[in-house]
Amino acid sequence: MVIKINELKSKTIHLKLVAENDAKFICDLRSNPELNKHISQSSALVEEQQAWIRKYKDRERNNEEFYFIIYRNDNNERIGTVRLYDFKTTPKSFCWGSWILNQNKTRYAAIESALLIYKFAFDQLKFDQSHFDVRKENLGVHNFHIRLGAQHISSNNLDNFYVYPASSYYSILSDYKKFLCTRQK
Repeated sequence: MVIKINELKSKTIHLKLVAENDAKFICDLRSNPELNKHISQSSALVEEQQAWIRKYKDRERNNEEFYFIIYRNDNNERIGTVRLYDFKTTPKSFCWGSWILNQNKTRYAAIESALLIYKFAFDQLKFDQSHFDVRKENLGVHNFHIRLGAQHISSNNLDNFYVYPASSYYSILSDYKKFLCTRQK
């Protein structure tokens, strides 16, 4: 089955699938000490990131993973990344992460990018839930997910683990729909 990715656009941002020429941007984000405190380490070498993206594109074609660059709507500047991966069938669940927003993000880029990911995963990919982890010391992101209705299910020494049912997304949507409203061209 081929997934047609409809435009993923909200009030101030939009998402596009990653391309090989995004490698330097990704390396810059992931090697920034202000932004990489709570994410897994990756190579800062552009060539290695390009090679990773080439392999990822096979997973994208097979609908096994989707990796997006987050852009501002007002000037089309790249401001971050977000990725869906670790697709499971029972229950039909996805993990999301590699979520980084730089200092040029819009005021509501975090909530808008999360809502767009859930919209894509629940409406287009028909997942039943999301599963994800957050570093324990990343209290801001923990609180963000709890406000949206995520359920903390367990933890280990490093991470807290959560599930987010599609029903939680649909129940908060009326409160957050103002972030998804856009004027179409």
